[in-house]
Amino acid sequence: MKLLHKFIIKSFLGPFFMTFFICVFILLMQFLWKYIDDLVGKGLDWGIVSELLMYASFGLVPLAFPLAMLLASIMTFGNLGENYELVAMKASGISLFRIMRPLFVVALILTSIAFYFSNNILPKTNLKFYTLMYSVKQQKPEMVIKEGVFSNDMENYSIKVERKGKNNNMLYDVMIYNHADNQGNVNVSISDSGKMEITQDKKFMSITLYNGQNYTEGTESRQSTAKRYPFRRESFQKEVINISMKDFEFNRIDEKRYAGASKMMNVSQLTSQGDSVFKEYKLQLWRYLTAFSYISDVNRQVSWLSNPIDSLRINPNIKPDSIVDFDKTIAALSTFEKAALYQRVIGNVRSNSLALTQQFDEMYMRKKSLNSYAMEWHRKFTLSFACLIFFFIGAPLGAIIRKGGLGMPVVVSILMFIAYYILMITGEKFAREDAWSMVGGMWLASFVFLPLGIWLTYKAATDSGVMNIESYQALFKRLTKVRFFNRHKPE
Repeated sequence: MKLLHKFIIKSFLGPFFMTFFICVFILLMQFLWKYIDDLVGKGLDWGIVSELLMYASFGLVPLAFPLAMLLASIMTFGNLGENYELVAMKASGISLFRIMRPLFVVALILTSIAFYFSNNILPKTNLKFYTLMYSVKQQKPEMVIKEGVFSNDMENYSIKVERKGKNNNMLYDVMIYNHADNQGNVNVSISDSGKMEITQDKKFMSITLYNGQNYTEGTESRQSTAKRYPFRRESFQKEVINISMKDFEFNRIDEKRYAGASKMMNVSQLTSQGDSVFKEYKLQLWRYLTAFSYISDVNRQVSWLSNPIDSLRINPNIKPDSIVDFDKTIAALSTFEKAALYQRVIGNVRSNSLALTQQFDEMYMRKKSLNSYAMEWHRKFTLSFACLIFFFIGAPLGAIIRKGGLGMPVVVSILMFIAYYILMITGEKFAREDAWSMVGGMWLASFVFLPLGIWLTYKAATDSGVMNIESYQALFKRLTKVRFFNRHKPE
């Protein structure tokens, strides 16, 4: 049995590592497709891009583990079934449970590794990824000069070029507006040619102009009654303009800015921070509930009704538990006093409704922030436990399908994982919105797929006809044959 265990484990580990890296690569391509607009055209060094992709790859590992487990399980048992090795084992008296036993131990080890990664490594890489990604988003795009269009990428300068040289960095018919004085278009330089070069220290953009003129308009002259605007024109053969590239430098954001986010914490930190946030939430909720002086509002209304003669004076001696015959008191009021009373009540209701709406929105955002800690706490367990669930789904499916390679196993795995992912994000949404309990929402996919895996394993181990795909193929052929003969039966 030890040799058999080694053979099965060896047959599993190869497809697992292969599919794991394939899954990470595919998910990474999805990441690039999502953030391509934030990366392209900003002149980022390859070192920064490589670092960002590395952190993004670490963030995709929790999703790649279950998918690789599902694919590898189906491929392993599919290969064993396709080569009749699984049939030979069963014929020797070895049950499917005993065949799955060594891989079950491997699945437990991989589940533990996935949890350790999610709890200890992923928070650190998430912190570095989000800070680096935010820094990249804040990075200004690389300056690109287009023909016939004003470029305003550089601060205090607006540049227009009619034509650019194809084989060199020469510019032709250049127009540059200098807005450093914040006085509008009062300083402009025009030249028939020029070139742009970045200095060696990459701190300045050097623009060299040839054969041009500078036009400068002065402020309004008030020396006489007539308005005059001084004007100065200077010709030059060569002029150099150095523009600072400080705004185009890449600046990293301090990691402390995102250190308190839920994705950057492990289980113990999430538990501690979640408890603190929950206590603060309950305290703030109590403050909001007691912020409205409903009793004092009723007191003022009762006082007003109890003194209809002096409607402008509020009697402070009326207590909240005073009994007043409202119908009799209102009937004694004049039409004007009734209208004033109704307007006063309507105003109080509207102001209270507006305040309640604002405070409800604020408490809703606080509750969503509180839910994020609980969701992240459960997610570390659900994604790790999914490795074990997909093993019990993939192994029996591979024994049933009896196809190895990357054909049918990939199709089945993708469909199963898509169904799991849809249930997972649906449950997370309901949990985030407090429509379901946190446990019911975050573990919805596990509650659905775990019984499915147990049922599939049992049916495959007992060689049930329900799970025999050949029986369905034979039934389909018989139905097709019966329909054919009924259609061509002589009357």
